[in-house]
Amino acid sequence: MFRRGLLVVLSGPSGVGKNTLLNLLLARMAGIRYSISATTRPPRAGERDGVDYFFFEPEKFLAMADAGELLEWAHFCGHYYGTPRSYVEGSIARGTDVILDIDTQGAALLKKKLLEGVFVFLMPPSWQALEQRIRGRGKDTEESIKERLNRAREEIDHLSDYQYVILNDDLERAVGELEAIILAERCKVVRNDVAGFLAAFFAKN
Repeated sequence: MFRRGLLVVLSGPSGVGKNTLLNLLLARMAGIRYSISATTRPPRAGERDGVDYFFFEPEKFLAMADAGELLEWAHFCGHYYGTPRSYVEGSIARGTDVILDIDTQGAALLKKKLLEGVFVFLMPPSWQALEQRIRGRGKDTEESIKERLNRAREEIDHLSDYQYVILNDDLERAVGELEAIILAERCKVVRNDVAGFLAAFFAKN
């Protein structure tokens, strides 16, 4: 039974553990791909273009946005982030699920364009745990840390805009819940070619 791919949108504050959760999900769940985001920030140590992000100069990024080549884009901590349109739409049309890791601004834009999206918010176990995680990265200045914490509070305020919430206090349980959400959404009748399935089911041999 043919099914269009799902667009799964995962959001959560910086430091909540989205990357760790996604890596575990993708390692054990078939039929789903991670959509690589485009950004204007410089690569961090170990990051590779086309693997972790598509790294662009601001002029190139904004030209893509103007040309409609990004499904959504937003400005965060001094840099632009966005979702390339062709990769996402092509995968979904072929029946492959795509999961995005984007902020609440980008998720709001996608929600207006793609009503069939599955929107999931990942919450930290506590505010204190989130702050400790951000400070423990050891990669940011104090000014950047404060900006990330302020942004985290703003993002958590948008929790009610999402369909699902997962508390990331236990990684194994959290990834299991995300997997269960995706499996349930795959089984919804409205997401499947029911007419084609029934025609084949009742066809005379």
